[in-house]
Order: sequence, then C-alpha cells, then structure tokens
Amino acid sequence: MTSSGDMFETREGERRLDQDPATMPPDGGIVFIGRLTSPWTTRDTCPKNMRAARAAGQPAVLTVDEPYRAGLQGLDRASHIIILSWLHHAPRTLIVQKPRHAADAKGVFGLRSPARPNPVGLHVARLVGLDVGTGRIYIDAIDVLDGTPVIDIKPYFASTDAIAEATVEGREER
Repeated sequence: MTSSGDMFETREGERRLDQDPATMPPDGGIVFIGRLTSPWTTRDTCPKNMRAARAAGQPAVLTVDEPYRAGLQGLDRASHIIILSWLHHAPRTLIVQKPRHAADAKGVFGLRSPARPNPVGLHVARLVGLDVGTGRIYIDAIDVLDGTPVIDIKPYFASTDAIAEATVEGREER
C-alpha cells in the first residue's frame, strides 16, 4: 500500500512523523472484510461526518467479502451498526494538525480527522437492510469515499455505547 502522506500540504503549526507508518513492519494482521459503496467520489464532495452524510440523504451499501458473510448472521437484530473502515486515502505521517476551522494545532489523538498513523474510521449507521447471501448491508448514510475498505462491523448497543454525559471541552464541530 502506498502512502498518501506526501499528497497533503502541511499547514503552519502542523508536524509530521519521521517515518511513514505505512512503511513500518505490521504489528497485527488486519484484513479488509469488505468495501463500502458510497455516492462520494472526491474529498471535496464527501461529508466531513455522519451528521452531514445523513443530511445529504444519500444511502450507502457495505458489501462483505464471501469468506466473512457467515459472520453477518444475527446482525439484522440491530437497528444501528458500528463500521470500522480503513481511510486509505488519508495521510499517515501527520501527528499534529491545524484544521482550517480551528484556532490552534492539536495532536491527532485529540481530533476526529482521518489523518493519523492508523487511519481507522468509526461510523455509526442505521441498518436499513441486510442480504447475508450477497453480503450486502444497506445503511442510511456514510461519510467515506466510494470503495473504502472495511475492517470490522459491530452492532451498536445504545445501553452501553451511548454516554449521555460525555463532553469535549472547547469542542469545535467539524
């Protein structure tokens, strides 16, 4: 996999890693279990978050590869699912970022930006339909580019996943 870190301009206050994580030996054996079919084909048109994706009103489809389709059994009992994606176009060397909308630079672990050492995306989507035979999961929306690989799917449990009192001090919506 090639690094896309060089395709992105560094803004004032930002800092890059000395080595691109994409060139380092892997610590684990992550596999892609499927791909997302999304209406978004460019970064400029892709929504920045799931709220914006839902507002756009464009559904999406996650297709799970054949060897993993048996793992979909029972997923239809969930109204919403958590999708972990691999944001393969994101730079992996940026460790301090200065988002356009922010006053100050922040470390990547204090941001929801796709640019990070391991570009894992987290998406909570409403499950609209499921066809285990074809591996297709129909969802209400997604905030990734067409063809984005998926590394995992989990049912969303409001009783344990939602934390009503959670806050981020000085939060800047993206």
